[in-house]
Amino acid sequence: MTAIAPSPARVRAAALLPRLALVLAALLAALFTAAGPAAAHAALTASDPKDGAVVATAPAQVTLSFSEQVAMGDDSIRVMDPQGRRVDTGELRDMCSGSTIRYGTALHSGLPDGTYTVAWQAVSADSHPVSGAFTFSIGAPSATSVALPTGQAGGGPVGIAYDIARYAAYAGFTVLVGGAAFILLCWRRGAAQRPLQKLVVRAWVTLTAATLAMLVLRNPYTGSGKFADALDLDGLKAVLETKPGASLVSRLLLLGAAALFIAVLFGAFARRTAETGHIGKDRDKDNGKEQGQTADKEANDLLFGLGIGGAVVAGGIAATWALSEHASTGIQPGFAMPADILHLLAVAAWLGGLTALLLALHKVPGIEREAVRRFSRVAFVSVLVLTVTGIYQSWRQVGSWSALTGTSYGRLLLLKVGLVAVLVGIAYVSRSWTARLTDTPAGKPAKIARERNVSRETQPAAVTVPEDPKRAAQLARQHAARENAREKQVRDADPSRAGLRRSVLAEAGVAVVLLAVTTVLTSTEPGRTAEQARGRESAATAVPNRAIKITLPFDTGGESGKGSVRVELDPGRVGANSLHVWVDDPEGKPLDIPEIKVAFTLPAKDIGPLPLIPERAAPGHWSASGVQLPLAGEWRIDVTVRTSDIDQTTVQKNVKIG
Repeated sequence: MTAIAPSPARVRAAALLPRLALVLAALLAALFTAAGPAAAHAALTASDPKDGAVVATAPAQVTLSFSEQVAMGDDSIRVMDPQGRRVDTGELRDMCSGSTIRYGTALHSGLPDGTYTVAWQAVSADSHPVSGAFTFSIGAPSATSVALPTGQAGGGPVGIAYDIARYAAYAGFTVLVGGAAFILLCWRRGAAQRPLQKLVVRAWVTLTAATLAMLVLRNPYTGSGKFADALDLDGLKAVLETKPGASLVSRLLLLGAAALFIAVLFGAFARRTAETGHIGKDRDKDNGKEQGQTADKEANDLLFGLGIGGAVVAGGIAATWALSEHASTGIQPGFAMPADILHLLAVAAWLGGLTALLLALHKVPGIEREAVRRFSRVAFVSVLVLTVTGIYQSWRQVGSWSALTGTSYGRLLLLKVGLVAVLVGIAYVSRSWTARLTDTPAGKPAKIARERNVSRETQPAAVTVPEDPKRAAQLARQHAARENAREKQVRDADPSRAGLRRSVLAEAGVAVVLLAVTTVLTSTEPGRTAEQARGRESAATAVPNRAIKITLPFDTGGESGKGSVRVELDPGRVGANSLHVWVDDPEGKPLDIPEIKVAFTLPAKDIGPLPLIPERAAPGHWSASGVQLPLAGEWRIDVTVRTSDIDQTTVQKNVKIG
């Protein structure tokens, strides 16, 4: 056998491949290391004033603290008075320092007493919008005409449209990459088949249209929720400056390269493959062998180039998801993003290739058994990659068994695992049909095909077309029906092929549901983050089992200036409390003194002192109701005891407020 020397183009491509891989590795490494650790889906961890707090004087500003970096604009924090009028200056203050993520807005001076509403919205580091609202009061609570927002950011009709575009983008990517991979890896002759060409081109159009829709809807999706804002050029410009916007633009550029790939795949490569098959039939002629070697070499060169280029483009498109969603935040982003890219590519190779195989089995009777066997091997490798990357992603996003069963993300993940198990089970049945397909003789389908060709040859070359258009259309429909019936007869002649079609159709049906669950999963707060937020909420709302009771000795230095003061704070938690103060002399009898004052201070948050003058309830006994403590933490209680006009002292004690 004569050895075929590789073409110069292939030699140059092979020489450049290591350099290209090195450059791509360096670029991806730079991107991956630039992303710092965070917790997917930002959560509000603290606010000043706190939700439900009652402050004695109007604060100069309102500040919000988050669990991770967020994107906010000047209108992201809005403060409204009891009549619904904005009382903030509309200027966002970035107060982040180190690991503390804090933003604020200044308030106008001279605010009257009453209940104020704070509404906020932001975009977390994984590109998903988050929002919320709370109230605080100055002086005392009051009636307010401002209703807290009930809808979440990213909801409403705009959210539905954006989610549909997101699903269409995933589906388009899966079929585009999987269909092209099926042709290159499993069935080269499929490049010349019209049904597969339409499938891949329509997938490209779907992915491109969905990406454009997501780019246009991004501003109202993360902001007002109104379709009209999709035409706001300033909003679109702001979107382009964000990580999700840059990812969508990068995806559009890569889709331009994908269009060139598709043109070569269904153009030059399809022609070379067809020529190779045609020349292969005449290899016994004098120049058939030489022509066949030349055609094979050119087809292999094109296959090599398309394989490298397609892998780079497909990996780049997958990276636009990995660099802007869950994988880019949380723990270990440097490992999570490459794993997410491999996960997406494996999904596309399996499910997208499955779609192409199903179409070929239904529309192309002559698909070779070897192509089905090759896809079976590709699907097996894809499942292995999915298993490894899926286990890692599950651990990273869930983190605990309680999060797996106690959060929406965990339950969706269990549903996804169940669907994958069903899909693998059906795929096992398909593999058994593939084995039968290999051992089934092809005599009967071939015989039918020969009879079909003979019947075509015996038909008259010229067909008289009736002048009546309706009659001509009727004859055309009858002719098309006969052709479809003949093709169906050829397809159904092999029972193994019919069984394979049914099992592959079942796989495709489960795959559609699986893709929908995956799309919802990408927009759901990860279980690990939800558990952490729940833990913070539990810690913030923890209350003691009984009232706080402390006893403090005092000595004002004057006559009858010694004794002790007993303080009881019930229930000793954030919100309203009742306060009782008793003053006793050294013998433990009630000591009636001229005045007693109490103040509360939270040094960790620079809150206070919050002064309070309790009312005299009985000799040696003072009380106050509705004592508001806005935040949990280590509070200092200062008690000032005055036993005469000139004799007084202040004693203090730190207590834990839950």
